[in-house]
Amino acid sequence: MKVVKELSVCGGRLIKLSHDSTSTKTKMNVNVYLPKQYYAQDFPTNKRIPTVVYLSGLTCTPDNASEKAFWQFQADKYGFAMVFPDTSPRGDEVANDPEGSWDFGQGAGFYVNATQEPYAQHYRMYDYVHKELPQTLDSYFNKNGAIKVDFLENVSITGHSMGGYGAICGYLRGYSEKRYKSCSAFAPIVNPSNVPWGQKAFKGYLGDERAQWQAYDPCSLIKNVRRVGGDRILIHVGDADPFLEEHLKPELLLEAVKSTPWQDHVKLKKVHGFDHSYYFVSTFVPEHAEFHARNLGLT
Repeated sequence: MKVVKELSVCGGRLIKLSHDSTSTKTKMNVNVYLPKQYYAQDFPTNKRIPTVVYLSGLTCTPDNASEKAFWQFQADKYGFAMVFPDTSPRGDEVANDPEGSWDFGQGAGFYVNATQEPYAQHYRMYDYVHKELPQTLDSYFNKNGAIKVDFLENVSITGHSMGGYGAICGYLRGYSEKRYKSCSAFAPIVNPSNVPWGQKAFKGYLGDERAQWQAYDPCSLIKNVRRVGGDRILIHVGDADPFLEEHLKPELLLEAVKSTPWQDHVKLKKVHGFDHSYYFVSTFVPEHAEFHARNLGLT
């Protein structure tokens, strides 16, 4: 793990890191925000700072949300760390979209483990985000057994667009392991098997067999996940989002949970006048931060 840059932000520090990934077999960049509590002289030695993971959307790098979503203010307010992974493996040796488009390939890993060539070698973003990266960060920041930031247990997840999809998918797939305490999403792709962005990605990464797609589709997963406790998924989407009708279709997730234990535990808020941009995301970050802080035991 190599520190590329450290920046003072709000009351804490944004650490830009690079490391060699065993999952993707490439170098991967990740940004970590350590809140002001991390640097406080009187921070209790027996207390651990929880973590919120933010998954970004198509074309994004770890810098987009770090610069535009204003999570750092909320991280300082409640006392959680933020992790901003990249959206795909990158490099000259990494296969890209043969059509040269922005919605597949580098910058568009869709947080799945690819099974199809030429993508299977590097595009293993599910394992990277949900398994390798937490362990790598834990080993790096919590040296010599002094655990100050909890990257493994007291963790929540959120994301935007493709990343909102990745957050819901990862939350549901890891639900039985209690991998994440809570999940939220901004303008997520909730049913990728049935919308153009998702169909292109799933066919390219997973092949033509639609049964393989269901293992990564929130609308299929949620029907088979036994909900326990007071868990809830919080979603915001703007009614002026240009991708709403063709690619996002959040109402399909509400249809999927009808007559399931999740029926009253998926909260969809459609907000008037907002689009797909970070103006939208940053406006509702405070509500999502409070939601996660509550589930992480910070309020």
